[in-house]
Amino acid sequence: MLPPRSAFPPGFLFGTATSAYQIEGHAAGGAGATHWDTFAATPGNVAGAADGARACDHYHRWPEDLDLVAGAGFDLYRFSTSWARVLPEGRGAVNPEGLDFYDRLVDGMLARGLKPALTLYHWELPAALADLGGWANRDVALWFAEFAALIGQRLGDRVYSVAPVNEPWCAGWLSHFLGAHAPGLRDIRAAARAMHHLALGHGLAIGALRAAGVGNLGAVCNFEQVFPADASPEAAAAAARHDAIMNRFFAGAMLQGRYPAAALEGLAPHLPRGWQEDLATIAAPLDWFGINYYTCKRIAPAAGPWPGYAEVPGPLPKTALGWEIAPEGLEALLLWLARELTGPLPLIVTENGMAAPDATPAPGQALTDADRIAYHAAHLEACRRAIAAGVPLAGYVAWSLLDNYEWAEGYAARFGLVHVDFESLQRTPKASYAAFRQALEG
Repeated sequence: MLPPRSAFPPGFLFGTATSAYQIEGHAAGGAGATHWDTFAATPGNVAGAADGARACDHYHRWPEDLDLVAGAGFDLYRFSTSWARVLPEGRGAVNPEGLDFYDRLVDGMLARGLKPALTLYHWELPAALADLGGWANRDVALWFAEFAALIGQRLGDRVYSVAPVNEPWCAGWLSHFLGAHAPGLRDIRAAARAMHHLALGHGLAIGALRAAGVGNLGAVCNFEQVFPADASPEAAAAAARHDAIMNRFFAGAMLQGRYPAAALEGLAPHLPRGWQEDLATIAAPLDWFGINYYTCKRIAPAAGPWPGYAEVPGPLPKTALGWEIAPEGLEALLLWLARELTGPLPLIVTENGMAAPDATPAPGQALTDADRIAYHAAHLEACRRAIAAGVPLAGYVAWSLLDNYEWAEGYAARFGLVHVDFESLQRTPKASYAAFRQALEG
């Protein structure tokens, strides 16, 4: 059982989330190519060589999907715009079909009593900008601010909230240093510059949105609770480096105007000249701060160049992706953020969920996913404990509404509250969907 709505403070918001490339079907509606299209077309990068060309066909099926959001009793729907759908070349000529689609989508949310929570960028960089160096090129941050202004002018009068960039650690470090996501680089210089320019793009977008009269602006970063793999000083130092890169780099810049020293030890030589002058822009005032949380990590020292660490398996139960289930980590991170970085700024858990080995349901039968219900229940209880300890937590958003294109995992990893048959595109609510509906009634 999930804790009922009545167990949370009045006004606490419950929502569910998706992202553009993961569900829309990027081949529809005149969208331009993205670096995820080319990444997926390169052998070995994505499970099954899958891409987002069709995905869940949300581009055509959005009314049905919004009915599912409203039908569960959610207050808020977190969605994203595709930069390349609106600006196929990343700048210049606008694709009217793209803007019209997001107009319809926002109006559809409002017609169903849903708060539209917009993220401008969820990783699908226009391929034309990738050709110019992508996020390693400072100009991309400037062009992103122009995109933000365009969206703000078109949708800003109707959206509930806006965040510029989803999980900049993934778009920066995971994609440019670890090479696991598009553009698939393993290059510390590109990583350092991409991370800084993503942070700068966030700050410039906040400024552009405010100039367009858009309010309720925030940031969304992903976090993991970090443990040393053993009691040695070397493991403690390795864990501190991972924590600095994963948890403190973007949050520190956005909230305090500084990067952590443990990250700068390796990144500073590769950052662009004059990077310090951008920190005031990056730390533009926010109205709320979002936390995406899924798991914890155990870090051991490793031979080789900086950062000199490696992840090691832990003892806790794991999701279908091998991620440890650690709800206490969410509580700890919320307490840390409120006490050290955000203070009275409202916090929102903007993503939380698990991949589970869900089977395709038989016709007319519900899909039972007790593991997912237990996961959300445990993390909602962690939220309750954090609120009781004084954390100004204002909402919780479940990832995700639908099974979807899960990036490098292709279509194999299922996070959805609603099952999607990727052949027929039939949507089937799972038991976790029903559990949320029941909880939100109470």
